[in-house]
Amino acid sequence: MDNNIMNSYLEWLNDDFIDQTTKDELKSIENKPEEIEDRFYQELEFGTAGLRGKIGAGTNRMNIYVISRATHALAQVIKKHGPEYVEKGIAIAYDCRLFSPEFAMQSALVMAANGIKAYLFESLRPTPELSYTIRYYGCSSGINITASHNPKDYNGYKVYWEEGSQIKSDIANLVLEEISKIKSFADIPVISEEEARQKGLLIDIGKEVDDSYINEVMNVSLRDEEIDKSIKIVYTPLNGAGNIPVRRVLKEKGFDKVYVVKEQENPDGTFPTIEYPNPEDLKAFEYAERLAKDVDADLLIATDPDCDRLAVQVKHNNKIVPLNGNQTGVILINYILSAMTEKGLLPRNPVIVKSIVTGDMGTAIAKDYNVEMINVLTGFKNICALPNEYDKTKEKNFIFGYEESIGYVIGTFVRDKDAVSASLMLAEAAAYYKEQGKTLVDVLNELFEKYGYYQEKTISLVLEGVEGQKRIKRMMEEYRDLYPTAIGSSNLTEMVDYEKQLSKNLLTDESLTIDIEKTDAVKFIFDDGCWYALRPSGTEPKIKLYLYSKAPSLEEASNKLIEFETLILEKLHSIK
Repeated sequence: MDNNIMNSYLEWLNDDFIDQTTKDELKSIENKPEEIEDRFYQELEFGTAGLRGKIGAGTNRMNIYVISRATHALAQVIKKHGPEYVEKGIAIAYDCRLFSPEFAMQSALVMAANGIKAYLFESLRPTPELSYTIRYYGCSSGINITASHNPKDYNGYKVYWEEGSQIKSDIANLVLEEISKIKSFADIPVISEEEARQKGLLIDIGKEVDDSYINEVMNVSLRDEEIDKSIKIVYTPLNGAGNIPVRRVLKEKGFDKVYVVKEQENPDGTFPTIEYPNPEDLKAFEYAERLAKDVDADLLIATDPDCDRLAVQVKHNNKIVPLNGNQTGVILINYILSAMTEKGLLPRNPVIVKSIVTGDMGTAIAKDYNVEMINVLTGFKNICALPNEYDKTKEKNFIFGYEESIGYVIGTFVRDKDAVSASLMLAEAAAYYKEQGKTLVDVLNELFEKYGYYQEKTISLVLEGVEGQKRIKRMMEEYRDLYPTAIGSSNLTEMVDYEKQLSKNLLTDESLTIDIEKTDAVKFIFDDGCWYALRPSGTEPKIKLYLYSKAPSLEEASNKLIEFETLILEKLHSIK
């Protein structure tokens, strides 16, 4: 083991500022060198996604000390922006995960010790409501304690800026710079909850914010009174933050046949019914599917623990059919644009924004409605950067943003993905099409017939620990030289390297600079509309492969997908 790792371990054990419970946890692993190495081989990295990691003691873990350091650093960044930023304060929210309330309170008390007013929710709230709250109060920043859909032993720390969207590299780099200046946890100021309240530096966020947010969500409705809302909906919040807001919105909009999965209804950070609280994983729907059969449901929806992502299943021909994020996205695009066009609601210069690893079918639909589709880097910080920009320039009007990873945002009242408003819009779409004798699967098939058969698959290769991180890095580096120039009948025409910010035309051998922020990702585009992309996850120890095929028939598109998956995985696995 590296001496620096052991020295870091011993520093924590001998630091008078570290509490005894944490020291006891560290002492319990003194004869487990691999565990010590994993906890101390690096500092838990702060980036545009904030912090995310396993809960526990150590520099590479989520704990009260790592949280305090990041919060103190953020406080310095706020103060350096001037007294008006200090005066505006910060909003803080948290989800159902283990230690989320404690981490949120610690963040508030560190901010208060720095003279920055903290608005804190008294219980868990969905991520999009934090975004809304920042805008509601006019805060300078926001913190959300959540690990989204990560495994149950994780927690996280997301940072937002004054627009209500997650920070980008400009602010993240400033926070990193301030973190590097903190040499000891003892240097981080903190005051008691009682003192913070007495000084007016800790303020509970009240019911008026909930009501205001819910009212804005209900305003996304496009066909309210004119549809029959008697469809049967099964909903699971997966023991997370969605239970109250999603049910409230559906109920207040007249969807009164909503059946909630009892075992997954109430907040529980141990997620007792599932191993992995990610609604993209079909296993997360096991209880919902059982209930759906009992009540003969039309629609099944699931939100992740912080209620910013929405997964969907549909009863079709007496079977339950899952929709992936791309498919739900194109159904929402088709419904929103057709309704807005019908009612004359499309604004001037309308825009939809998606990530570079999201499918292209939505682009074809948007084109039919003369709506521009813009591609940005992965993450809603990048998607919502555009409405932030349009607030200033008035150049274009943002309608909708989405990612293949089941994230959607409708309108501009929040600046992050929002499963509450997406749940309402999807329920409305399902009810509207049911009146026409169609399920959402029927609608999707109609879109396939019109625009071509698009198929997709995302594969994650999980590689944990020190060696896993090194192998992910090798895969990204070496694959840039190993990629095939043909797969079956598909011929490679373009390679886009986002780290080098270059697009290479394989037919002419010319390279062009691309105007997009640098990131470690590559995309390979073929002559028949097929493509794939490769990137390391920003929040988990995995490398992600995004596969997309397009063909005149479902069978052909499916076969192409298999060809791509087989060859690319073979090459990736050859990199040791």
